[in-house]
Amino acid sequence: MYNIINVWEYQSGMDAAISYIHAKWGNKENLNFYHDAIIHSSKAGDSLPQFYLILEGERVAGCYALLVNDLISRHDLLPWLGCLFVEPEYRGKKMGSKMLEHGLVMAGRMGFAKAYLTTDHDGYYEKYGWIRMEDGYNFQGEQGRIFWHTT
Repeated sequence: MYNIINVWEYQSGMDAAISYIHAKWGNKENLNFYHDAIIHSSKAGDSLPQFYLILEGERVAGCYALLVNDLISRHDLLPWLGCLFVEPEYRGKKMGSKMLEHGLVMAGRMGFAKAYLTTDHDGYYEKYGWIRMEDGYNFQGEQGRIFWHTT
């Protein structure tokens, strides 16, 4: 049985949650980025940003976030579903789709009609109804595909 929780609810503590997300998305150059972003995230889940873990029992199976921007040029769009990661041993068990569904519900509760994401994956998000709209650019000038989904 899985459970999706706000990182503020993680029984092993905030430092463990931050370490997990940083291990999946961070690098040596941005050691403080995820720490600062996560400690300033919404505890109540009623504003952005929000960071979540999906657990199977006490074990972390993955993570995702709802963000103001996912480091892409389209600052006029929000919220962004980002930081989606599923541990290899949990892939194929619908953990990613559960987090996508959860993110859409949470975005809808905050009054957003759509959510957005940027990715270089082909075919994954389309399976869950995400629609490609156009490209944006990251801060290094590289193109990134943008998708949307109604909440």
